[in-house]
Amino acid sequence: MRKVTVLIFLFVSILGFSQNQELFDKANAAYQNGEFEASISSYEKIIENGEASAEVYYNLGNAHYKLNNVAPSIYYFEKALQLQPKDEDIKNNIEFARNMAIDDIDEVEQTGLSASFDNMISKYTASGWAIFAIIFSVMFVVLFLLYFFSRSSLQKRLFLGFASLSVIACIISVIFAFQQETYVENNQYAIIYQEVVEVRDEPNLRGEASYELHEGTKAKVLEDFQEWSKIELSNGAQGWVKSQNIKKL
Repeated sequence: MRKVTVLIFLFVSILGFSQNQELFDKANAAYQNGEFEASISSYEKIIENGEASAEVYYNLGNAHYKLNNVAPSIYYFEKALQLQPKDEDIKNNIEFARNMAIDDIDEVEQTGLSASFDNMISKYTASGWAIFAIIFSVMFVVLFLLYFFSRSSLQKRLFLGFASLSVIACIISVIFAFQQETYVENNQYAIIYQEVVEVRDEPNLRGEASYELHEGTKAKVLEDFQEWSKIELSNGAQGWVKSQNIKKL
C-alpha cells in the first residue's frame, strides 16, 4: 500500500511539473507574439498551481509593463526581487516600471550599524544563506577528514584552521538565515493597487483625507485594523488606507 501511495505521489508530481512547463512555454510563446494578456493568464495559472518562481514573476512583470499596467508590473518585479535580490535584470526593469508611477517620494537614508547589518543580510534570501550554511558544513567535513588522515603536522594545522573557519562561516550563515527570515516577517510591504488612494489619519472615513497616493507606490504595512491598513512611506509619512486598495508582497 505504501509503495502504491509513493507511486501515485510521484505520478502526480511529474504530471504537475509537466503541465506547468507546458503553461510556461505557452506563456513565453504568447509574450513573444505580443499576446501579453494571454501570457499573463498562463503565468498566473502557474502561480495558482503553487509553482511560483522568480522567473515567472519577472515575466509577469514584463508582460504587465508592456500593457502599461503600473501597479501589477511593479508588484511582480518586487516579488521576483524577493526571490532573487541580486538579479541585475530584475533591478533594472523594476526601475523602468517605477518611472511609470506618479508619486515621487524621497527615501530617508537609513544609517548606523543596524542599517548596515540589514543591508548585508538582505543581499541573499533566507534560503540563500541556508545554502551557504550547507556548503560550509560540507567543507568542514571534507577539511576535517583531510586533517584526520594527513601525516604532515603543517598540513594538519592548515586543514584544522580552515575547518574551524568553515564552522564559523556555517554558524554565521545560519544566524543570517534566521535574521533574514525574521526581517521579512517584520517588514511587510505592499503596492498601492488602485489608480488613486486616499490616505487618512485614522482608520475611518470621517474628515478629509490627509493626502493621496497613486498606483505603483510601495509602502510598508505597519498594522491592520478591520478593513484598514496603516502604512508608512519611504520618507517616513504614515497614514491609513483601505486594505482592499493595496496588495501585500
